[in-house]
Amino acid sequence: MIHINPTLTPSDLSAKLQRFWALSAQKIRLIEQHYDVANGSPVFTVKGQYTTRGWTEWTQGFQFGSAILQFDATGETDFLEYGRKNTLAVMAPHVSHIGVHDHGFNNVSTYGNLLRLMHEGKIEFNEWEKNFYELALKISGAVQASRWTSIKNRDGGLGGFIHSFNGAHSLFVDTIRSCRALVVSHQLGHVFQGEGDVKINLLERALLHIKATADFSVFYGEGRDSYDLWGRTAHESVFNVKDGNFRCPNSQQGYTGFSTWTRGLAWAMCGFPEQLEALESISDAQLVPFGGREAVEAMMLKAARATCDFYIEHTPIDGIPYWDTGAPNLYKLGDYLNRPADPFNDHEPVDSSAAAIGAQGLLRLGYYLTSKGDEESGKRYWQAGLTVLNSLLEEPYLSTDPNHQGLLLHSIYHQPNGWDYVPEGSKIAYGESSMWGDYHIREAALYVQRIINKEPYYAFLNCVK
Repeated sequence: MIHINPTLTPSDLSAKLQRFWALSAQKIRLIEQHYDVANGSPVFTVKGQYTTRGWTEWTQGFQFGSAILQFDATGETDFLEYGRKNTLAVMAPHVSHIGVHDHGFNNVSTYGNLLRLMHEGKIEFNEWEKNFYELALKISGAVQASRWTSIKNRDGGLGGFIHSFNGAHSLFVDTIRSCRALVVSHQLGHVFQGEGDVKINLLERALLHIKATADFSVFYGEGRDSYDLWGRTAHESVFNVKDGNFRCPNSQQGYTGFSTWTRGLAWAMCGFPEQLEALESISDAQLVPFGGREAVEAMMLKAARATCDFYIEHTPIDGIPYWDTGAPNLYKLGDYLNRPADPFNDHEPVDSSAAAIGAQGLLRLGYYLTSKGDEESGKRYWQAGLTVLNSLLEEPYLSTDPNHQGLLLHSIYHQPNGWDYVPEGSKIAYGESSMWGDYHIREAALYVQRIINKEPYYAFLNCVK
């Protein structure tokens, strides 16, 4: 399990963060100079150079969002202009993309971050520019919400979820973080309408999706099946779309539906605490139809605690996980949970991108619990998050090669499909980066840096005034 450093403070990371943002700037400029966006969204690196993968267009918002985060962290205006220019030039198709469940990734990372910076006073206020960002976010949330499947909840009531690109039967645990798009659209006052001008409540769809994820994607050790452990997650939950009944867990990028793909786990770790934070901006009256504030918070908090606990217990001591906790060759590594992760081993890859996403989830949950008076639990998660981030901010995970376009090394995209580059002479993939890993390590670094600098707390709903 993770050896949590109980004395580490955000300020202890200051020197590492300064080095990190200098390297980050180099990587963004390398991609800007050498990557042709006409090829599509950059996804992951091969021999240190970003390339694309024709699956779905879910990573381009991370490319330009990274430049916006760089400006937020350093004040370097050329990154702001690069992010702003390309959001205008390239991101419109992502706003209306009806074929993906990734609107929170693409559009909150670009339009949302730009609007947030305007409201925070970090960029000059312009009414028309604000209206442009708001319109994009309103429509993005509605398009995301239109991918709707109605189901039966575990208690027999009616529920639903935003289905993945696999089809109406498919609930992905990843999508918990894309619920940001619906919440932002709702909080901006958007009216989403269907046939016959029927008004569709965006908050309702977000909360029902979050509940479906908590009920079906997260396990609580309550005997659902033989592999039911507190905090384990399934990448995909499969439903019968004829009658709305749950059928089975499954996995697309993990090993099986009965093991835990660690990046999917990390999305849940980050998504639930983030939505708990967002509830602070939603009135009690709006939550009454869903059982009231206490019930909604309890549902989210249980899932957040469970997933973060599972990560702490099933990750090596330095906080960097292997790509799946049930990966078939982990046994060949011996007592791998009681030593630092080894990205250069001969048996199973690590996934640093899961660590980057998970670190933010641990930090947010720790901060949330502390703010609610649970200082003991809050400190445990907070210190775990700092411990993971501290590991990521140094080699072998931080990319220092000036010719490598990636920032966070040893990220894994799709191990079952064999999409990740395996260096000559190696038996496993290692040494490469992903656009989501690079974005999320920047986001975690920015989160902590703003704490150090006593800036406004970094939350996605800061884009709504």
